[in-house]
Amino acid sequence: MDSIVIIDYGMGNLHSAAKAVARAVENADVIISSNPDEIKKADRVVFPGVGAMRDCMSGLQKSELDDVIKQVAKEKPFLAICVGMQALMDHSEENNGVDCLGLFSGDVRYFGDSMTGDAGEQLKVPHMGWNQVAQTKPHPLWAGIPDESRFYFVHSYYVDAKDENVIAGATDYGVKFAASIARDNIFAVQFHPEKSHRAGLTLLANFARWNGENQC
Repeated sequence: MDSIVIIDYGMGNLHSAAKAVARAVENADVIISSNPDEIKKADRVVFPGVGAMRDCMSGLQKSELDDVIKQVAKEKPFLAICVGMQALMDHSEENNGVDCLGLFSGDVRYFGDSMTGDAGEQLKVPHMGWNQVAQTKPHPLWAGIPDESRFYFVHSYYVDAKDENVIAGATDYGVKFAASIARDNIFAVQFHPEKSHRAGLTLLANFARWNGENQC
């Protein structure tokens, strides 16, 4: 069984993510690590994240893992989750503006304080709970997951990608936003697969089998 490392940079839902991967993949070799060499040696890498973007980027820089992430994201199957996905962008509006890793062109934007739904109802921020994800392009990680499946979200900011071709899944919450982006060996999701029951576990199992190519 290939090894799957979950990056520990001082924040994130590490243990719940590790347990979900282990549950989704029989006999999975799941490692939580902040060791750059261990991360580089792993067959697959998961980059989780919760909390504020400023803390996320500060944690990466203090642990000297920002450059490690940029390297492994070019070399092996790489899954980013929630704030981990947002950190891949150029810049975030959170915390009065934070520069991110710049692996994807685009910004992370605030939903706003006056969000309304299709029926004119007031929408609360953060966007918290179950919502549908439309699969906007085919990808191996969508295998066995019906289009418009529901996943669990918790976020006040969303990814606004400059290149629409990288958007692999979209969700509507007052505004249509990227629920997933993908390019080459990188797949990133705004939702939490480790909290998304069957659909989330299927996605994690697909990731454990994925060779990093986009062909279905």
